[in-house]
Amino acid sequence: MRNLPIPGLALLIVTFIASPSHGANYYVSTSGNNGNDGLSPTSAWRNIQYAADHVAAGDTVNILGGVYNELVNIPVSGTADAGYITFQNYAGQLAVIDGKRLPVPGGQYGLINIAGQSYIIVQGLEIRNYKTTSTKDVPIGIYITGSGSNLGFFSNHIHHIQTNAKGCAADAFGVAFYGNQAPASLNNITFSGNELDHMKTGCSETLTFNGNVDTFSVTNNVIHDDNNIGIDAIGFEGTSPDPAYDQARNGYIAQNTVYNITSEKNSAYSKGCWCADGIYVDGGTNILIERNLVHHVDLGIEMASEHSGKTTSDVIARSNVVFFGNSAGISIGGYAKKVGGSDQVTVVNNTLYKNDGKKTGSGEFQIQFHATNNVFMNNIVYSNSQGLLVNNFTNSTSDPAAVDYNLYYSGGAARNATFEWVGKTYKGFPAYLAATGNDAHSSYADPLFLNATTPDLQVEPTSPAVNAGINLGTDVVGTLDFAGNPRVQGANIDRGAYEQ
Repeated sequence: MRNLPIPGLALLIVTFIASPSHGANYYVSTSGNNGNDGLSPTSAWRNIQYAADHVAAGDTVNILGGVYNELVNIPVSGTADAGYITFQNYAGQLAVIDGKRLPVPGGQYGLINIAGQSYIIVQGLEIRNYKTTSTKDVPIGIYITGSGSNLGFFSNHIHHIQTNAKGCAADAFGVAFYGNQAPASLNNITFSGNELDHMKTGCSETLTFNGNVDTFSVTNNVIHDDNNIGIDAIGFEGTSPDPAYDQARNGYIAQNTVYNITSEKNSAYSKGCWCADGIYVDGGTNILIERNLVHHVDLGIEMASEHSGKTTSDVIARSNVVFFGNSAGISIGGYAKKVGGSDQVTVVNNTLYKNDGKKTGSGEFQIQFHATNNVFMNNIVYSNSQGLLVNNFTNSTSDPAAVDYNLYYSGGAARNATFEWVGKTYKGFPAYLAATGNDAHSSYADPLFLNATTPDLQVEPTSPAVNAGINLGTDVVGTLDFAGNPRVQGANIDRGAYEQ
């Protein structure tokens, strides 16, 4: 099994703490005037764009409360020596950039646009109401393109960015990072503490990292009530002009809460598709997904590739809690024979509970096409009334994953549970064990959750999950459980997302 380092992550987090701005403070107000000097709230400028055109490295733009109906393009960078250029709300006031009735220049544009710039922070803003009814226009809340480094987005509320056009030619994004240059990348990105909601993105995503994006951190965000994918790390779409750099990579996706994500009323998909992922790695590589809460979405966490001959690779999904989904809890492998797959994806110490609520037949853990060298261990897998726990319905690969040390339960006797493996169906846990050789150290028993209704998916001290896993090392299992407690306590590591 390959260990998964996340290069540069510690440096990425520290950078924003250790490099304060050293320049001037400027102010923008809805009652200001661009003829003012902008140096105080009483002599504020009127427009955020005017401020963006007149600041330099190290400066801070303080945006007073009010609604600003304008498109903002940030045409200048901060520097490592002088500091970041910061755009922020002033003194806790509600500063809103509102896109109502604004155009979409060039057919694809953001309410905030950053192209080829570095050392910029955007924080504490509400960004809203950028909409279209045309398939020719793609509205975006925050749009970052080209190459650049050290970009931070904190505590923003981005909502109602929507396409109301029909079909899969309709697109919008809440926030989009498009690394469309090479070899220079978009890199050292931190996206933390934001809320993204009530998006209608058509065939696109709420938060996306696409193409030549290297080293990004997505933490402590709340993403909800959107009609397509919540968080996406994408490769192989031709976004980068050089295919060698066309993958989002070296990413950290942690402690996010993702819920109410469904394509049910999204005209880009057929009825009954249940296609919207909470978290999706579509061709990305070297990504760690840990300690996220994902519930009431279509498909909880998916790691695959939509491009033939390509894979999502070197990904760890650990200590996540996924429950009450419409389709599978966790899925690897391509959705069809003609697309790509998953390689070196490690799924450990997750808790999956009563997913596939729409009875799609995908089950709790799904393995689809072209899955190779993957691991599924130390998980608690509790199915709904269908009883489908592992669903490897394709025979496209003969040995898609190493599966062991899991705790399974479907609410009844072991003989009533269902497993699919390499295209064959096994009724009952004993039959599955005997036929496949998988899960030699796994068990079938009630995990004894503290509360299966609320739910509270921590387990009782007497749970069969306690001390029953295999310690694969901190590089794989991590140092913290879902709740932030030490990952290994007592005699051995537990199964599931929580540690006793």
